[in-house]
Amino acid sequence: MSSSLHHLKVFTTYPHECSYLLGKEATTLFVDPKQEVDQNLYTSLSRMGFRRSGQHMYKPNCASCQACVPARIPVADFMPSRNQRRVLKRNADLRVQSLATLEAREVYPLYEKYISARHRDGDMYPPSVEQFKSFLGQAWDFTRYYCFSAGDALKAVAVVDHLNDGFSAIYTFFDPADDARSLGKFVILWQIELAKQLNLPYVYLGYWVQNCRKMDYKIQYKPIELLNQGEWVRTEPR
Repeated sequence: MSSSLHHLKVFTTYPHECSYLLGKEATTLFVDPKQEVDQNLYTSLSRMGFRRSGQHMYKPNCASCQACVPARIPVADFMPSRNQRRVLKRNADLRVQSLATLEAREVYPLYEKYISARHRDGDMYPPSVEQFKSFLGQAWDFTRYYCFSAGDALKAVAVVDHLNDGFSAIYTFFDPADDARSLGKFVILWQIELAKQLNLPYVYLGYWVQNCRKMDYKIQYKPIELLNQGEWVRTEPR
């Protein structure tokens, strides 16, 4: 598939307050919700910078700002830093379970704890079961939920869509009280290793936003590729 959207119906939202940059307005481009999105189309859309949230495929479409830049990790060339190797070692005891669906009653308490501790200033606060189900509970055919546990304690859940050329890291929530594990970092590193094992070339991380502190973690995984004017370019963001 080319980078053209001519065969798809897309819609644009009205301008609204940007979730990432203070004082900025944002508009969002959505693929028609009635459009059937199979794994092939999803892969092509991801290569074009689209992202999934709930049942929607979207990408920023702001007239006066291009701060949201799609980012992906080329896993074959990834080499963990010393700090990242320590993170992997600290979490070597975790057990992982792969699920096609999630039982909200089993994982929602961890989600609620995470959002309340880490994202009180965001759109998802205050959390609710309904919001959780809408955002993360509607699995597509190629969605997997990876649950990481230590003993009987659930430590992290990663929502991952499997593409033809890699993984789309949709969302991760984890125990915010267990800072020593650096669970957010670990789950990305784990996805990189799994992609390598499956001979998949990329882990798509969503959008890197320059000057947004919450997005800085995405450029700690090197090398990184950013989508620039329709081309994926390996780069070292400042």
